[in-house]
Amino acid sequence: MSDRNFQYGDRVQLTDAKGKLYSITLTAGAEWHTHKGMLKHDELVGIPEGSIVVTNGELKFQAFRPLLADYVLSMPRGATIIYPKDAAMILGVADIKPGVRVLEAGVGSGALSISILRAIGENGFLHSVEIRDDFAKISEKNVSSYFGEKPVNWKLSIGALQEQQLENSFDRVVLDMLAPWECIELAAKVLRPGGVFMAYVATTTQLSATAEALKDDGHFTEPESFESMVRGWHHEGLAVRPQQRMIGHTGFLIFARRMAPGVEVLARRRRPAKGSYGVAED
Repeated sequence: MSDRNFQYGDRVQLTDAKGKLYSITLTAGAEWHTHKGMLKHDELVGIPEGSIVVTNGELKFQAFRPLLADYVLSMPRGATIIYPKDAAMILGVADIKPGVRVLEAGVGSGALSISILRAIGENGFLHSVEIRDDFAKISEKNVSSYFGEKPVNWKLSIGALQEQQLENSFDRVVLDMLAPWECIELAAKVLRPGGVFMAYVATTTQLSATAEALKDDGHFTEPESFESMVRGWHHEGLAVRPQQRMIGHTGFLIFARRMAPGVEVLARRRRPAKGSYGVAED
């Protein structure tokens, strides 16, 4: 049997002809019932991904293992998840790669934790902090379910970030919380020189407060911020047009890098706005 063939315990994503998705976990002797017949789990065991399975009512489905985006969008939620489009931007812009040490605060349902753990690999380390016990339990269950067990390089702490005992330095700090500007000083202490600070906020008020706190702290480069939007396209023959629905604003991302100790931040030079010059008198 190929390693890619379905086995008991695998999560399987079934897609019908209309594109509707269903997710099941293969269990010996179990059955999955639809409005048009049922499918025995045993019939999927041993077949490869990309197979077509048919219920006893002749309803056909494509069978695949779910991708990361499929998993996080369908997993149980306590708090709203960071969407895959934003998680991808965080990993790319913050350069979260194998071997780095990451401090994450505001775990929610664990969607970003899963993405970070996949990116840092076995040699990296993730310390996640969640202030709410109920969210922490949901995130731990989701992360453990995705990896099959709780990763040994993942530490999950419950409580406020400012109350944690953070002994070691980190390469990246990622905050998803109501008031990230309150943790700028702490981030400056735990980040190594050259490390990356990243925050995910929902409103322009939060974005402004975080940006000004980074500037006032004096230990970070000029902050940069952005948002991402994803629009799908319909394509059928020569009929190519944007879809009417899209994933628009979900949040703002703001990031900056840690300066070396004792080094003054280089002031950003900007072109003066119109009207900033004095008017010559006659």
